[in-house]
Amino acid sequence: MKILTLNAHSLVEPDYEKKLALFAQVVWREKPDIMAFQEASQSLAGFPLPDEEAEGYLPVAGYEGRLHRDNYGANLAGLLKKFGLDYFWTWVPAKLGYDIYEEGLAIFSRKPVVETDQFTISAVDDYHNWKTRKIVGLRNEDGWFYTVHMGWWKDEEEPFSAQWKCVSEHLARRKTQLTERQGLWLMGDFNSPASVRGEGYDLVRESGWSDTYLLAKHRDEGSTASGGIDGWKDGKSESGMRIDYIWYAGEISIASSQVICDGKKYPQVSDHCGVMIETESGTQE
Repeated sequence: MKILTLNAHSLVEPDYEKKLALFAQVVWREKPDIMAFQEASQSLAGFPLPDEEAEGYLPVAGYEGRLHRDNYGANLAGLLKKFGLDYFWTWVPAKLGYDIYEEGLAIFSRKPVVETDQFTISAVDDYHNWKTRKIVGLRNEDGWFYTVHMGWWKDEEEPFSAQWKCVSEHLARRKTQLTERQGLWLMGDFNSPASVRGEGYDLVRESGWSDTYLLAKHRDEGSTASGGIDGWKDGKSESGMRIDYIWYAGEISIASSQVICDGKKYPQVSDHCGVMIETESGTQE
């Protein structure tokens, strides 16, 4: 099984449409089984997209809003359909970004979806507050897969630790619903460098989650973002940070973990690079 995560930056990204088309070609070549996206947006004032034109879209439980024609997920699914590649996917907006974008999360599955899920992980739940954070997931025959965009460790109003407590408790309940052959996965932008001790990265690992990068038999250097991206422009950040992860609840054998869309392994399409792993068959526990 191949799993990919990417903070897409989507509509905010310069030359967004060109980069989306390039990314669709990457997906067509690699054919991930699961894809998780953060900062997957649509314009607040965009034109509604008719339901019949939303290829593979499944509204997430609890969300009654409409997709717009410039929705990142909808446009990606449409491009992939033209390549003959079908995905089932869901999307939920978390907050208003830059006053003009509905910034959200999307998750794609090649296998049929049995169930969807979404909930707020921040203390604040205000669409007009940029610190509002959500998580969205889907379940297929292989288990639950979630995408999340976490806050920062040192945020006094919305600390990472409080958001993680919410995520951890909810997903622990989800894990009890799974069979032995199914897994629980969590992917996304955690805004927490792997090199920093005693903060978000260590907290997740200490909660019983496995960093698939470390489990991989073959892996690269792993950096997914520079210190100059939004949220890290303090002049103190590392030049190359590993802050985008694919976590697994438990133990699993991982064949490979690689950074993609970094300008080396495929064109760069966002201010983050993507991460893609491949599991070894029959190894979920």
